[in-house]
Amino acid sequence: MYDFFYLEGAYLILASIILAITVFVSTREFMPEGSLKKGLIMVGSIIAFFIGAHYIVTKNRMDSVRKAFYAGKSILCENRIYTKGANFIELKNNGHWVLEDNNFKNKNFSRDFFIARCIVK
Repeated sequence: MYDFFYLEGAYLILASIILAITVFVSTREFMPEGSLKKGLIMVGSIIAFFIGAHYIVTKNRMDSVRKAFYAGKSILCENRIYTKGANFIELKNNGHWVLEDNNFKNKNFSRDFFIARCIVK
């Protein structure tokens, strides 16, 4: 459950703002009867579908990266700090990189890489 809130937290905040806007608009006097219920059901179900789909896709990608890392395959991780060079860094399970708490860590590298921002090469 922690992974869900960590991965989807920003989207849950955006979803609550969108639902609040839906409530505000659908309770205006110019809206027809029952628009609050219809609006919340429709908007809420669409948001829930997309957040759930995003979570499933992200978890599946994380699992495939984890399996590929332990199998010795190359992993590409997004590099947001150094914009002058490559946008991605390639890492392997060669003794330098380790996977701890969904983060790729290397004692010789300045930062960690979160597994959800990586793909199998």
